[in-house]
Amino acid sequence: MVREFELPDVGEGVAEGELVSWLVESGETVSEDQPVAEVETDKALVEVPAPVNGTVRELHFEEGDVIPVGDVFVTFDVDGEDGATDAPAEEAVETPDSAAETDSDSDTEPAGDPGATGAGDDTEPAETPDDRIFAPPRVRRMARDEGIDLSQLRGSGPGGRITAADVQAAAGTAPSGTETAQAAAGADEGAAAETTADATEGAPAADSSSGTETAAGPSGQTVTATQTQPPAQVDAADRDRTLAAPATRRIAREEGVDLDAVPATEERDGEAFVTPEAVQEYADAQRQAQEADAAALEAGEAVGETADEFAEGQRERREPFRGVRKTIADAMVESKFSAPHVTHHDEVDVTELVEARERLKPRAEDRGIRLTYMPFIMKAVVAALKQHPQMNAVIDEANEEIVHRNYYNIGVATATDVGLMVPVVDDADGKGLLQLSSEMNELISRARDRSISPDELRGSTFTITNIGGIGGEYATPILNYPESGILAIGEIKRKPRVVTDEHGDESIEPRSVLTLSVSFDHRLIDGADGARFTNTVMEYLENPDLLLLE
Repeated sequence: MVREFELPDVGEGVAEGELVSWLVESGETVSEDQPVAEVETDKALVEVPAPVNGTVRELHFEEGDVIPVGDVFVTFDVDGEDGATDAPAEEAVETPDSAAETDSDSDTEPAGDPGATGAGDDTEPAETPDDRIFAPPRVRRMARDEGIDLSQLRGSGPGGRITAADVQAAAGTAPSGTETAQAAAGADEGAAAETTADATEGAPAADSSSGTETAAGPSGQTVTATQTQPPAQVDAADRDRTLAAPATRRIAREEGVDLDAVPATEERDGEAFVTPEAVQEYADAQRQAQEADAAALEAGEAVGETADEFAEGQRERREPFRGVRKTIADAMVESKFSAPHVTHHDEVDVTELVEARERLKPRAEDRGIRLTYMPFIMKAVVAALKQHPQMNAVIDEANEEIVHRNYYNIGVATATDVGLMVPVVDDADGKGLLQLSSEMNELISRARDRSISPDELRGSTFTITNIGGIGGEYATPILNYPESGILAIGEIKRKPRVVTDEHGDESIEPRSVLTLSVSFDHRLIDGADGARFTNTVMEYLENPDLLLLE
């Protein structure tokens, strides 16, 4: 029997999704719950599973198409059901030829990507539960192509996550030479960032990556002189739209090539059409140019801008403002113009907190968790929210009501390579320091590799963001609307402070000081209430023993 599968609602309030990639092809046999497509919605990249055991009859959209929820996007021939019922269903199914015609006119631009702030580099891997396999969609697809059973692999990534290198090693296709060097350089940069954040003894480090598709020279330095250019016949194009077959798009993804930059040798319906041969030729030329740059750097020579940046003489470069980046922008505008923001700044002596963390770190490490400052801050915030419940409330504008919430879901603003994401630790009031740290690290790791689910990015009642990891002290954070409050934490620095002892004598001592910036919705929260909330957070951070009572 033919089964028309409509794009499901992959998250509350999601009206459409962009088809990033097909994970199956027409005629392929699939099993129930096997991922058939990757769809991007708002802030998450999700895999859509097959609802039945059967064979893929028809794919109704091309990669890059935006699909409304409820539209038929794949048709299956269901195993074990009477084929006599096929005819009526077939009448409602678009023919392959017409589908191909329709798809050839679709918008095939890649989706935009999201962004993030704070709480990133200071987080650690959490232990992976035995009954779950953590691997991003790209790695799962690679494993299927290589015939590798992911359940038999031991992941080398954060929290036991399976990486592309793990799959390649199992398949005997591990990269070598330049690719290995590039991967090692990336790992070294990440380790250096973590070491820097840890050395400052600050709060979780922020990540300033913007997610734009630009390239940098080895070790991240700016390169300014002349570069070895690819051959003239493969100079980068600069199109807004490109037509290509799914197989061609797959080759482009595997080679890391932007289809809009590949020179087109054909046209279809007035649009540039790229062939697999053109993609491969362009990829080979780019690879040669990168190898030439690497060789020049090793020889101490300067090299110029990469082809993914500005071409010679080019003054501007455009990219689509869409996808997750557009979603983030819309959310920021809605927050800023809906809720009048007020920010209260203060600083707190956290010398005792620093000492407490140092005492507890070895015990946490014995359990496989590196204890950061964020769990302490989360517990202090929850304790303050309980004493100042208006900071945990929200305005329901549609019904003109104030909604008071007796639960505490803490969002942790996270820097990813594609922008801002806010994973949510649910019911933080009922969890200890190590559990908070473990859950937070796992959520942040999955946010960064785009395997986090939409449900894990919504439902927060208060958000914490970190500006200190890159050296900031104060900020004016924008509310994670419709929440009523957000706390930005700065870097912990050693500063001179006047200290009064038990006898009332004063002295100047070096102390560890953390800066706080609390923004709140002035429609609901008065300035005095915001200040009192901040004072309560400070009290718990100054006296971490009080957290034992929470």
